[in-house]
Amino acid sequence: MKWQGRRKSGNIEDRRGQSAGGFGGGRGISPMLLIPLFRLLFSKVGLIIVAVLVALMFLTGTNPIALLQQFVGGEPQYTQSTNYQPSPEEQALAEQTAVVLADTEDVWNKMIEGYREPTLVLFSGQVSSACGSASSASGPFYCPGDEKLYIDLSFFGEMERKLGAAGDFAQAYVVGHEVGHHVQNLTGTMEQVNAMRGKLSEVEFNKLMVKVELQADFYAGVWAHHTQRSTGFLEPGDLEEALNAASAIGDDRLQKQSTGRVVPDSFTHGTSAQRVRWFRKGFETGDVSQGDTFNAAEL
Repeated sequence: MKWQGRRKSGNIEDRRGQSAGGFGGGRGISPMLLIPLFRLLFSKVGLIIVAVLVALMFLTGTNPIALLQQFVGGEPQYTQSTNYQPSPEEQALAEQTAVVLADTEDVWNKMIEGYREPTLVLFSGQVSSACGSASSASGPFYCPGDEKLYIDLSFFGEMERKLGAAGDFAQAYVVGHEVGHHVQNLTGTMEQVNAMRGKLSEVEFNKLMVKVELQADFYAGVWAHHTQRSTGFLEPGDLEEALNAASAIGDDRLQKQSTGRVVPDSFTHGTSAQRVRWFRKGFETGDVSQGDTFNAAEL
């Protein structure tokens, strides 16, 4: 895959080597909360809360402002570890990922009017998002609450070693898939699906989630189609890398590898064959109108 020397996205938030600290920074306390907050503080209940906070400050050394911001809402601050030094290989992978994200921006800005570009968060070990905390073991994910993609670059090494899915375009496919979820969020698909949570049985909702994931695979293929047409970035063997990666993370294959048995009712991402089929369809057509997995006669 030809990515060196090409535009890198500026929508990268590098949290590698960082750890979450107290709350504050970012959003802080909303001004709309100040009026009810002051009323609370100067009430009898408020005086008790202040007394408790002061006691905590002296007994534990805890910053009472940090506790207060946790109470009314805030975002975690991150502190950078001075000991963290990415290897040259990891840094090259970070730059490659930034190029892939830029490619998705170029494609989706043209295809979706008013497209909001997502931020890609690079992290190591664990991370906090608007969707909660996650570890590297969770793999890459998209959070609609903050419209950010989260990736620990070590995942790509695991994907190669444990799943046999190697190659730079296999890694690009993963980014394209997560951006596909962002497209679903912008178009309202995610909201419609989440509205069905609790209204369907677990088995039926799992089937719905499979359609969500397969459509994200399709969108990844659409992105690759249009990027190839405009830049010619693919090299011999690249498409096979992506198809192999799609196959490697099929529910049936993963279940067979981990437990030796396959339980179709528990599928949430689709079979290997389905994931390959929908990515290939997106890549071959480049037509978003053909990616309606929810009404497809066959997945």
